Amino acid sequence: MISRWAQPGTVTWIGVRPARAADIQVVDWAEILDSGLSGDRGRAGKRAVTLVQAEHLPAITSYLGRDQIDPGLLRRNIVVRGLNLAGLKGREVQVGTAVLRFTTICAPCSRMERVLGHGGYAAMRAHGGWCAEVVKPGTVALGNHVRPID
Repeated sequence: MISRWAQPGTVTWIGVRPARAADIQVVDWAEILDSGLSGDRGRAGKRAVTLVQAEHLPAITSYLGRDQIDPGLLRRNIVVRGLNLAGLKGREVQVGTAVLRFTTICAPCSRMERVLGHGGYAAMRAHGGWCAEVVKPGTVALGNHVRPID
């Protein structure tokens, strides 16, 4: 039962960070290279791409006492709706035409306290998303499906 999923997820937001501490640039699509998204300062390996569930954004927002939150503040590459990313650890997942392997949680860093304000780090705990390595490069665009490869 743990390997079953009800539906594919959908990419709802994509962002790249051209340099350390640089503002996120929101894009409609990106190439996923071995080193991560094109235009991102990513690096090859188990943290090449970062993803977060859209369903976690309202929780983070609520914990901060806000009405909404800009996904760019979280500094993740891809927001996915409709699929439990935690259930995909260690699995290969098709994201657009690329294949990623979910490796580890994307824990919050001290920057979250600065950009989200007091309590930002705590609000992100267990809601920070996942890191993934690139198994097969490809492209990702808004509206693309995200599905485990079985």
